[in-house]
Amino acid sequence: MLFNSPVFIFVFLPVTALLCFVIRARAGREAALGFLVLASLFFYGWWNPLYLPLLIGLTVFNFLLARLIMAERSRPNGGRATALVTFGVSVDLLSLAYFKYADFFIGSVNAVAETDIPLQHVILPLAISFFTFQKIAYLVDARRGEVEPHSFLEYSFFVMFFPQLIAGPIVHHKEIFAQTKLNRSFNFDWTNISIGATIFLIGLFKKVVLADNVAPVATHVFSLADQGEHVTFLQAWQGTVSYSLQIYFDFSGYSDMAIGAARIFGIRLPLNFHSPYQSENIIDFWRRWHMTLSRFLRDYLYISLGGNRKGKYRRYLNLFATMAIGGLWHGAAWTFALWGAMHGLYLIINHGWRALGIAPINRWWSRLVARLLTFFAVAMAWVVFRAETMEGAFTIYRSMFSSPLGMPLSDFAVSACWLVFWLAVVWYWPNTQQWLARANPAFNYSWADRKQDPLLLPVEGTRWREKLLRWRPGIPHAVAVGGAGALAFLSLQRISEFLYFQF
Repeated sequence: MLFNSPVFIFVFLPVTALLCFVIRARAGREAALGFLVLASLFFYGWWNPLYLPLLIGLTVFNFLLARLIMAERSRPNGGRATALVTFGVSVDLLSLAYFKYADFFIGSVNAVAETDIPLQHVILPLAISFFTFQKIAYLVDARRGEVEPHSFLEYSFFVMFFPQLIAGPIVHHKEIFAQTKLNRSFNFDWTNISIGATIFLIGLFKKVVLADNVAPVATHVFSLADQGEHVTFLQAWQGTVSYSLQIYFDFSGYSDMAIGAARIFGIRLPLNFHSPYQSENIIDFWRRWHMTLSRFLRDYLYISLGGNRKGKYRRYLNLFATMAIGGLWHGAAWTFALWGAMHGLYLIINHGWRALGIAPINRWWSRLVARLLTFFAVAMAWVVFRAETMEGAFTIYRSMFSSPLGMPLSDFAVSACWLVFWLAVVWYWPNTQQWLARANPAFNYSWADRKQDPLLLPVEGTRWREKLLRWRPGIPHAVAVGGAGALAFLSLQRISEFLYFQF
């Protein structure tokens, strides 16, 4: 059941919300919590009921093991808590490795050793990459004594709540348990419904009107490259930039829809996307792109490897290893590992540049150059992320750096105008949380955060600009969001999966 499908928008989401509010009013918070867990299981089972036992089994296993870990850590020297964490994390990772990487490893062994081990053709359970990381963080924090008291129902909700179940954000237990215990949790609230619906419709517009309409260019170019066909200079750049925009609006749209759907029930999810193409360096890019994955990799992998505590060179090695593993997390292919390795190398260069102590140039033109350089570095890495094969990726790269001589100047002019238009959109238009800052749209974003997060296009100044770029409940903004929603609804005849559903 896709967020951008009519059955979700017009049936599942409104019916689930209505029943939740009725149950909350008549039977209380716990009953509403239990209903949402059951609704989330139904949502997950809509895809393939075969893997419901896996989701439920891992949920029960991790909850019970965490209870044992918390009991053991109170014993002298922590008892067997560390061993239990190691066991639990191993089980979670082995389940992920079997379902996601079994054929990848077998295929790699066959290619290197020239063996003929048969592939398993295991069907990947939906969302296993996301809920595995949530469970690992929960077990590790149980060992650290950082998990507050909670019931099995609250834990099940934390793992299974449908807006974040399939493709994130990778929520932290502290962000959910703190909200499920509130007396007002899951109450009917017009403010939450209006804010949630607004955020959801903005995300839907980004997905079906923006992302899906730039996708055909990228699909055509990368299909040619993967099939070994000739790709021209302009085609290579158009395909690369188109995919950069497609995944940007696709993931931004999904993140908004997840936050919006959760807010209808009074739950604030954390930000997962914060205008990453406005970054002026790769370090800042990873503070803005897939923010909850970056947080997990930093807190539970990079720091566990030693972080920056063991010298400069070990720090760079840890950075590289973390990003390469994070790349492989996205998919069972060497192209994803190479994408992660490229970003690891980018981060090493970025940190090395900072270590030189060269004073930054804070002029408008230097910031523009930095932003362009960062965008094109990210776009170059998207080539291997998108390509189905290494050969296809290298075909795109060769064409990007081939001679453009002989191509009509009009084609270059049209392409340049197209690029400038889209860069202006992603650089200067406020993102969803900036626009709705007064409504505290996300767990970790409020009006106070907005004041420390100045827009590239200032709001202050003229009255019309303030009215346009600062959301308030009222007719003008309702008409604007309604218009965007109407355009999105008209595009629902062609439904496509979100790109991050593949990971």
